[in-house]
Amino acid sequence: MKFACASGAFHRAFESGDLTQLEFLDAAAHVMAYDGVVLDDRHFPRTDSDYLAQVKKTATDLGLCIAALVSDAFFSATPDEMRAALDRALALGTPLLTGRLGSETAYSWSDQLGKLGVASSLAKSANVTLALRNAPHTFAATSHDCKRVTKETDSAWLRYGLEPAAFDAASDPLALAPKTVLLWRDTQSAQLTGWEQFRGFVALDRADGGATVENFKLNRT
Repeated sequence: MKFACASGAFHRAFESGDLTQLEFLDAAAHVMAYDGVVLDDRHFPRTDSDYLAQVKKTATDLGLCIAALVSDAFFSATPDEMRAALDRALALGTPLLTGRLGSETAYSWSDQLGKLGVASSLAKSANVTLALRNAPHTFAATSHDCKRVTKETDSAWLRYGLEPAAFDAASDPLALAPKTVLLWRDTQSAQLTGWEQFRGFVALDRADGGATVENFKLNRT
């Protein structure tokens, strides 16, 4: 497996202005020693083509892979908003766009399924794979829910970006391994177990957004 630093772990520093996106890239490569990064939509100061090209070039020069783009609102967005997010992923050169489904109280299942159908069709056109992230109180809260989502959406462009520790005790995350293209691990939760043969990126995150460059250095042991 390979390790990517999730910019969401540093959300407080981004919000306070203590860290810029380009500084984050430099620190991920030179100080924290990651293989790649997962960039959150919230942390782009601009999304014009010139700036996105600068981010892509900077990551390339630093030897970092942009493993995924996080767009948590993607699966609840309008078609135009979905296209814009996929265009950003293409401009950055990342093969994955990851996000969570909407809350079960915000949509009916049929409404969410309709949005999934639009999202997967647009993803196919853009050649960007969607990595569905499980989360409590959404239509992807359990491993059974995730299987239902992919079965009823029926698209090769919808895969999983799983956070195993966020499942309930009755779920079986490893049953979803064949369609998992990204793993998430909150550094304040349990270690990943059973995923030693996973060949994709593990995105290391911190739910409270309070990471610092010094306390988020990669420990491969």
